[in-house]
Amino acid sequence: MHPQTFLAAAAQMTSTGDRARNLATALRLVEEAASLGARLVGLPENFAFMGRDEERIGGAETLEGPTVSALREAARARRIHVLAGSIAEKVEAPGKTANTSVLIGDDGAVLAAYRKIHLFDVNIPDGARYAESETVLPGDRAVVAPTALGRVGLTVCYDLRFPELYRRLSAEGAELVTIPAAFTLYTGKDHWEVLVRARAIENLCYVVAPAQVGRHSANRVTFGNAMVVDPWGVVLARCGDGEGLALAPVRRDRLEQCRRELPALQHRRL
Repeated sequence: MHPQTFLAAAAQMTSTGDRARNLATALRLVEEAASLGARLVGLPENFAFMGRDEERIGGAETLEGPTVSALREAARARRIHVLAGSIAEKVEAPGKTANTSVLIGDDGAVLAAYRKIHLFDVNIPDGARYAESETVLPGDRAVVAPTALGRVGLTVCYDLRFPELYRRLSAEGAELVTIPAAFTLYTGKDHWEVLVRARAIENLCYVVAPAQVGRHSANRVTFGNAMVVDPWGVVLARCGDGEGLALAPVRRDRLEQCRRELPALQHRRL
């Protein structure tokens, strides 16, 4: 039986090229969320490292590596579910990593791993150029994980702009979707909240959206605004500036009420 109500936390961080500091911050936020009663805590995209591509590729890890292992130990110790927002996962392709989100159960087991499908190749007028596909191998599989808390669909950042992925997750029974992100300030200020709420509304599901925030390097600034959103599109919690947690209840009766009052998922024709 899934719990009728549980607390979910979306963490907000300013990750840099300092792996030890990043992991310490992530573990502190997981600990803080657990102390506040959260049963699911999500970390942002690239929580373990945001720096030069060469260093990211050189420091890539497997899912058995030290970063995921540390979070597995924290999840087991505090009996909570932890979303390792995304790490640079070691892959066979030379000069590339995967951008991989890992969901960890409250016994410390890896429940699911999702490799980011949509890669961010954009020239932004603020002067920053992003060419994720040059050094990241895209995933090719939508992932919904059955968990003790309900069915969780996994996505990462730029995926947010591709509603067909969320429709697939919805069709596979997702009740809560995670969107760990490092959304740029330039796009985030106009698009982030609109899109996160749209994905919740369209699919009548909860959304937990952890986020990077602030300045990571000379030309990398992220928008923040980590959020928890309910199936009606209501923002239940949001982070302000700086590191912290957005914490809100996920209620099964609310999910069922929204889907009963607006049965759009049953009306799909395409």
